[in-house]
Amino acid sequence: MKIASSSSPLLAVVSSSGSSDPKTSGSRGSRILPATQRSSPLESLLRCKTMSSNHLRHVESMSLLPSGAGKISQLNAVVLGESIASEENDLVFPSKEFSTQALVSSPQQYMEMHKRSLDDPAGFWSDIASEFYWKQKWGDQVVSDNLDVRKGPIHIEWFKGGITNICYNCLDRNVEAGLGDKTAIFWEGNERDVDASLTYSELLHQVCQLASYLKDSGVKKGDAVVIYLPMLMELPIAMLACARIGAVHSVVFAGFSADSLAQRIIDCKPKLILTCNAVKRGPKTINLKAIVDAALDISSKDGVSVDICLTYDNSSATTRENTKWQNGRDVWWQDVVPKYPTSCEVEWVDAEDPLFLLYTSGSTGKPKGVLHTTGGYMVYTATTFKYAFDYKSTDVYWCTADCGWITGHSYVTYGPMLNGATVVVFEGTPNYPDSGRCWEIVDKYKVSIFYTAPTLVRSLMRDDDKFVTSHSRKSLRVLGSVGEPINPSAWRWFYNLVGDSRCPISDTWWQTETGGFMITPLPGAWPQKPGSATFPFFGVQPVIVDEKGNEIEGECSGYLCVKGSWPGAFRTLFGDHERYETTYFKPFAGYYFSGDGCSRDKDGYYWLTGRVDDVINVSGHRIGTAEVESALASHPQCAEAAVVGVEHEVKGQGIYAFVTLVEGVPYSEELRKSLVLMVRNQIGAFAAPDRIHWAPGLPKTRSGKIMRRILRKIASRQLEELGDISTLADPSVVDQLISLADV
Repeated sequence: MKIASSSSPLLAVVSSSGSSDPKTSGSRGSRILPATQRSSPLESLLRCKTMSSNHLRHVESMSLLPSGAGKISQLNAVVLGESIASEENDLVFPSKEFSTQALVSSPQQYMEMHKRSLDDPAGFWSDIASEFYWKQKWGDQVVSDNLDVRKGPIHIEWFKGGITNICYNCLDRNVEAGLGDKTAIFWEGNERDVDASLTYSELLHQVCQLASYLKDSGVKKGDAVVIYLPMLMELPIAMLACARIGAVHSVVFAGFSADSLAQRIIDCKPKLILTCNAVKRGPKTINLKAIVDAALDISSKDGVSVDICLTYDNSSATTRENTKWQNGRDVWWQDVVPKYPTSCEVEWVDAEDPLFLLYTSGSTGKPKGVLHTTGGYMVYTATTFKYAFDYKSTDVYWCTADCGWITGHSYVTYGPMLNGATVVVFEGTPNYPDSGRCWEIVDKYKVSIFYTAPTLVRSLMRDDDKFVTSHSRKSLRVLGSVGEPINPSAWRWFYNLVGDSRCPISDTWWQTETGGFMITPLPGAWPQKPGSATFPFFGVQPVIVDEKGNEIEGECSGYLCVKGSWPGAFRTLFGDHERYETTYFKPFAGYYFSGDGCSRDKDGYYWLTGRVDDVINVSGHRIGTAEVESALASHPQCAEAAVVGVEHEVKGQGIYAFVTLVEGVPYSEELRKSLVLMVRNQIGAFAAPDRIHWAPGLPKTRSGKIMRRILRKIASRQLEELGDISTLADPSVVDQLISLADV
């Protein structure tokens, strides 16, 4: 279907200490910072020399609001490398050595740049955009937007009238700049002895071959192409090939079930789908082609057929002979694509022409097709990557995310390659064949920037530290965190052990909808607080509001919103602009509502506390409660289900399901397993409930609304905080649920 256009740095750390004697407090090698009265939070941090007491906050548990964090009685400074960050509250300063070489080297520089980005967004972003190639420059109006539903339809446009192509800027521009022989991708296979690489010239050639095939197959500008591939090099190749010819790619994470894939096919009606026959994840083989076949059967019954299924022969996972085939529709990638020329004319597109669709879970059960356009997204992802990781041309960068999620779009493919970076792409799982695989890969490719999720950090924390310490990791320079708030204990383990107390951590907050980082540390500028996302990126105006939408100043907790647009913002939900406005702009008129809770401490640092809506963030994957409930309810023995998120030591949040069975059906472990399997089959293994709690009934209001607040308290065993249950239609159901908590 056509989609309408429109050097090895040391860092200093300030840590809390329970000792009242400054001569003995702190850890070995420490020195005391003199106390002083600060005139303002930012000014005290700008001096980076003095700190008042009682100014820091932290969140150890994501189930606690930041307002419950304790005060600090004393602050000490130590030089990292001599002493590790070990206290509950740490303030990590960039050293002079690191700051001197950083792109943003001081709080003053950050504040000046941030101020300009807000005072003169057109000038600020135009200057950056001019560093890229534009066939035709944009008009006089750099940005046009309305984020207030009271003033008319929501719209966001950046660089409208500017003609460009993101694939050209990722590849051709770098080759023309003399980077043709630079490695673009180091690919590491599932097994240790399987690897490959592509230079920028080689990558361009392969992208052009696929782009030419797509054009020859009838794919035109504005057509949708679904990509259901694992982390092979062919995945970013496919994304770039689509972008080259103006097609709109929709990458679906190759862990989604046939039903979920079919939903996305039906919604965007692609001209073509790209997949592979199978993939090995750890010791397990997953037959992706069979999942695609089932999805195409489902979509065809709904009136949506796909003419071509281009299938990459992943011979390390299975054979052609063992791959089910439909003649006339299925085509082997290796049989056709290499025959095409290694050059392909670029389709020049308007800055506001669509680049990709990425479906994200919603609270209604129907996935939302987040639509990102070309120009603003290009400028924003490139800029956020450059500054948040303090990128240097000699860096080797590895983001562990899959391209099936927004992180893989913005910070595996587009952001790094727009900067001419060398990227590591890993097919396998981080703990296969053992928990040292990540650090083995870091040493193998001399990775200097490592960007991963708190889920992986917490998972690796559970294993013996020798899996980390038996590898050098001396190449590491900057670490990063993405997906959900990272708790301070995980932050410190990541910092002290993985980074040897010398690598700053870019703990980033952003979303599928934002396109790129919104709140993030800049490694050379600001001192960091473990667990805090720190300060807003250039052009971003975060605000915290109360339930009535009133902005709250200073130290506070509330709902995180954004005032004004930024270039990387998504433009709509595909085919449902009304839902776009209702979900993101109507809850608090005049603002973009993130759906996240947030706290700001006395120094202006931002602390994300997780989702406030009915979406659960599992290992960085946003899963709608309605999707899981729908899958459970489709089980013939399930009468009703309600799903909530609970804190999980590894995944951040886990899925906790309350299930009411059909009358007369007895509780059993077999049935529990069957219900979990139902969700795995319909959505994917990553959405499987961690716990099934039998529920004779659910706590509902007289109008029939399920009181999820009560379910969350029961699930987290916070029974003393149930609150008023008198408004329930049947208050006795609460006691029944509590009595079945351990059944």
